[in-house]
Amino acid sequence: MLFNSPVFLFCFLPVTLMGYFILNHRNHPDMAKGWLFIASLFFYSWWNPAYLPIILGSMTFNYFVGRQLNTTNKKTGKKTILTIGVMANLGLLIFFKYTDFLIENVNGLFASELSLLYITLPLAISFFTFQQIAYLVDSYKGLTGEYSFFNYGLFVSFFPQLIAGPIVHHSEMMPQFYSKENKLFSYENFIRGIFMFFMGLGKKVIIADTFAIFANYGYSDTAGLTLSDGWVTSLAYAGQLYFDFSGYTDMAIGAALMFNIKIPINFNSPYKAQSIQDFWRRWHITLSRFLRDYIYIPLGGNRNGEYKTLSNLMITFIIGGIWHGAGWTFVFWGFLHGAALIVHRVWQRANIRLPKIICIILTFNFVNIAWIFFRAEKWSDAINVLSAMFGFGTASNFTINVITDIYSLPIALFGIILLFHKNTNELLSEFKPSKKYLAQTVGLVMMGLLFLNSITANDFLYFDF
Repeated sequence: MLFNSPVFLFCFLPVTLMGYFILNHRNHPDMAKGWLFIASLFFYSWWNPAYLPIILGSMTFNYFVGRQLNTTNKKTGKKTILTIGVMANLGLLIFFKYTDFLIENVNGLFASELSLLYITLPLAISFFTFQQIAYLVDSYKGLTGEYSFFNYGLFVSFFPQLIAGPIVHHSEMMPQFYSKENKLFSYENFIRGIFMFFMGLGKKVIIADTFAIFANYGYSDTAGLTLSDGWVTSLAYAGQLYFDFSGYTDMAIGAALMFNIKIPINFNSPYKAQSIQDFWRRWHITLSRFLRDYIYIPLGGNRNGEYKTLSNLMITFIIGGIWHGAGWTFVFWGFLHGAALIVHRVWQRANIRLPKIICIILTFNFVNIAWIFFRAEKWSDAINVLSAMFGFGTASNFTINVITDIYSLPIALFGIILLFHKNTNELLSEFKPSKKYLAQTVGLVMMGLLFLNSITANDFLYFDF
């Protein structure tokens, strides 16, 4: 079930909201949480009911492992339990996401002919696996409490953040489900939630899905790209990915807010970043936090000398690349960002300063070029796009084609919006119930609904990760 689908907007969301607050109003908080838990599982299984036993089995396993970690006193015993728990989670992820990739590489290395299994990737497995690994590590450290299975299940499955994040932390979510105030319907939170949700919907169906046309057109025949086509293709994908994923996050934040639940922001104007380090503080913020807290710091962080620090940065971002997809292009994308962070660290030590606008341009262009490997299905596609962009493609004759010239207009307009307009988090923080914001909210709702069927609805890009 897509956030941008009529069945979600007109059936699932209003019915789930009414059921949750009616049960709370009648003083049945446990039934209300049970209702929301069941509704979230229904939302998850809408795509394919076969996925449901996987997520249920995963959360049941992790719930009991977490309880064991909370009740076991011996450090050696806790470490063994944590190791088993983390390895089981990684094993599940590796089996579904990387088995065929590993078989392909074994066949390539040893000239073998092992058959691919063509395993279907369960929806959101990358997100709920990382979320639960973080929970187990925190349970090992004694940072989690005793929760009922329903509360834990709701923490994992809460539908706004279930499919593509943000990757929420138990300390952010669990107390909110226990709060008495959150059980009461809030008109202010409801209106703020609608405002945020439809800002995200607009970003998705108006902007991201428009950019998708340009990006998909370019990547459908990379060998035929001209110089201008190459730049439009890469910039269109950079815009599509940002507006698609940040739009989803806005919709998730808005939907959660209607239930009086606040989930963390995931984007903060990343294309305004002045360095690659700044970019990762603004882009997919909850993933950056996970990589820092559960990979980079456990590896040693910056505590064991400069060489080890640089190695830890590279390892962390290669893992981040692999997490996004089973392919060498994703590994290389992670390597590029790891290398950029190493260069940034060395640059900082040299104490070299550049004008702000130059820093933004350099950072964005690096990120844009790296996205080419993130998007390309084959190495040859990435090389073709890059060759076209820098005038080395077979079709790059330095002429501006009419179609590309037309495509450049919306890209330029949305570039201006990205650089000079307030982001959705800033707009939400300024939101106050008033005639002005009522008019803006009504306008957003009408625009979002108008564009629902004007462009073929696309799945959110991060559903594939």
